[in-house]
Amino acid sequence: MLNFEFKNPTKILFGKGQIAQIATEIPAQSKVLLLYGGGSIKKNGIYEQVKEATRGFEVVEFGGIPANPEYEVLLRAIKVIKEEGITFMLAVGGGSVIDGTKFLSSAALYQGESPWDILSKRIRTEQGLPFGTVLTIPATGSEMNSGAVITRSETQEKLGMGGPGLFPQFSILDPQVVASIPQRQLANGITDAFTHVLEQYMTYPAGALLQDRLSESIMLTLVEIAPKILADPSDYEAASNFMWSCTMALNGLIQKGVPTDWAVHSMGHELTAFFGIDHARTLAIIAPNHYRYNFEKKKEKLAQYAERVWSVGQGTIEEKARLAIEKTENFFRSLEIETKLSAYTASYEGTAEKIAQNFRSRGWTGLGERKDLKPEDVEEIVKMSY
Repeated sequence: MLNFEFKNPTKILFGKGQIAQIATEIPAQSKVLLLYGGGSIKKNGIYEQVKEATRGFEVVEFGGIPANPEYEVLLRAIKVIKEEGITFMLAVGGGSVIDGTKFLSSAALYQGESPWDILSKRIRTEQGLPFGTVLTIPATGSEMNSGAVITRSETQEKLGMGGPGLFPQFSILDPQVVASIPQRQLANGITDAFTHVLEQYMTYPAGALLQDRLSESIMLTLVEIAPKILADPSDYEAASNFMWSCTMALNGLIQKGVPTDWAVHSMGHELTAFFGIDHARTLAIIAPNHYRYNFEKKKEKLAQYAERVWSVGQGTIEEKARLAIEKTENFFRSLEIETKLSAYTASYEGTAEKIAQNFRSRGWTGLGERKDLKPEDVEEIVKMSY
């Protein structure tokens, strides 16, 4: 097991009726910026609950944060923060709204020339404007971690950021919100969380027995509840396990003491930036071929995963490992997630070359758990995913 440090300061309030607790979590006399997305919270009753819970505060609203939080939109929110003297932010939404709020948390205090530097120069945020969240779409785990990904359509870029200053002060997780989530977003959430676990698990054996089994338990839970959630999103027990699995998949715990990959995300982000494909679906496009291409390096963990998650009991390590990839791809397809780029766009020719060139220009010349995945390898993996 590798050396590690672990600290997660986010307070979780989980269960029915927890939105009402917001008033006790926001510091007194705060001037609050309420951030949300396209307005679905005004249709499912969440907006009214939040407004009631924040009745004692001065609240300014900023809506319209898109599914891939857009830099130009967020610049307008920064202006509101500074003009209105905002001292606390409340993100009500899924990962995109929360990620956008994290960028604002950092940018509001940034003293440099351009807020985009935070992303392009990978500036670590040590202190940010405080914020809390009300999770409405389980998927990204952003409600309990310190990372974010922001899109800039002008330059077709989607880049990550992070730092200890970007943990939410608190996050409200009420599984009842799952009942109003559309099927496409439910499938995306399951796929996103599942792939988050794979990025921290599908590397090589590191002797971290508990971490492996924690990861496997999250994947097993997602496989078990996936058909239940899709059949009946109002099933509170299934929704509870879905929501908590998504949070646990990326709150930092399962990555401690083990090598992690994240090359799938790096490639997937490019597909979203180029074509606007849902984040989770880009992961389903890339992940199976990433494992095929890096088969020899990952076959031991692939075989273990086949045995423990998919109950594959027979065969050699190689046979089990190949079957693991096939079962993963079939799982995504069972959620009606297409796993080929050509299913999303007819303009895929040349994509692999562009992504490889982007990685070269950014200096990303050593991806994956061994830091040995070169841009030319990325090019081949993306071509396999056409």
